[in-house]
Amino acid sequence: MTKVLYPGSFDPITKGHMNIIEQASNLFDEVIIAVMQNPSKKSGLFTLEERLEMIRKLYQNMNNIKVISARGAAVDVALLNECKAIIRGLRSLSDYDYEVQLQQINKEISSNEVNTVCLFADKDYQFISSSMVKEVFTLDKNILGYVDPIVQQKMLIKKRGLIQ
Repeated sequence: MTKVLYPGSFDPITKGHMNIIEQASNLFDEVIIAVMQNPSKKSGLFTLEERLEMIRKLYQNMNNIKVISARGAAVDVALLNECKAIIRGLRSLSDYDYEVQLQQINKEISSNEVNTVCLFADKDYQFISSSMVKEVFTLDKNILGYVDPIVQQKMLIKKRGLIQ
């Protein structure tokens, strides 16, 4: 059974992320989505618990997808969960350059036990990032092309709470 780890902050999870998850779930026996805690990052739009809740709801009917929270190095999380690879989604050449460097470090840390598998988002999703979604949302523009309706609804609720 081949398990892979797809780590990220997913703040919020986008259709680009979801496209990569769908591809990975078709290629591997089990995909573990690791919602990462990054103490060095300022607080995001959603809490860790809110991100976990959204992602679990999105994938509640997918038997080969597991959602966890994690902190630390993704390669350590992969080793702990007996994953053979870390999934990385690529949007551009600059993503590729960064991932080449990161995969070499991960292989060294894991004594070559954890590989990196890069998947390209479908062309409709290549430009989407969580930062871009948040920016478009703050401009009161429609984001349904970029996120699932579940995520959009949570963002609207969050925005109403911030305004009051």
